[in-house]
Amino acid sequence: MNYVADRIEPDVREKILVTAERLFREIGYQKTTVADIAKVLQMSPANVYRFFDSKKSINTGVARRLMSEVEQAAQAIAANKGSAAARLRKLLTTVHQMNSARYVADSKMHDMVACAMEENWDVCKAHIEFITGTIASVIASGVASGEFHTRDVGIAAMCTCAAMIRFFHPLFIAESASKPGPTLDQMIDFVVAGLRGRD
Repeated sequence: MNYVADRIEPDVREKILVTAERLFREIGYQKTTVADIAKVLQMSPANVYRFFDSKKSINTGVARRLMSEVEQAAQAIAANKGSAAARLRKLLTTVHQMNSARYVADSKMHDMVACAMEENWDVCKAHIEFITGTIASVIASGVASGEFHTRDVGIAAMCTCAAMIRFFHPLFIAESASKPGPTLDQMIDFVVAGLRGRD
């Protein structure tokens, strides 16, 4: 095993993803080619293909990178001290704000997300499962403290995600912006009230 190569490879992969994300934002996801990425990095396209076997795998890597930032923020909030309701409110708000900033405010990145959803990339499914699991951990802590009341934490977490889809899913955030409906705070109030209610 080559120690230097082991250290360099992740760095080069990260540089490729950072460059790809920048180009996606500048010229668009569909228009960006592997040759464009290679040119900015002063590499040959063949060298890029040493690290990613296809343009799709670069796309997936960029999506994974962006989603992992949201996951880390959600996990940090879930691990904080304080009431479960306050942590859940902050978690749901943060996921909405980060998704809005990353995908909706930027039309070119929005195209990439739309394609990811249409292709049903595994990375999207894994992200949804992670966020649902993180929400479940907060609900579970609320049940343990007597703050929340639910017979099935897993179902409660899935229902919470379903209730928040208008504020979580990048495509729905964009489409719902100018349509009537509850505000983010009103939706979270509704979710928290449901979790606090008794059967």
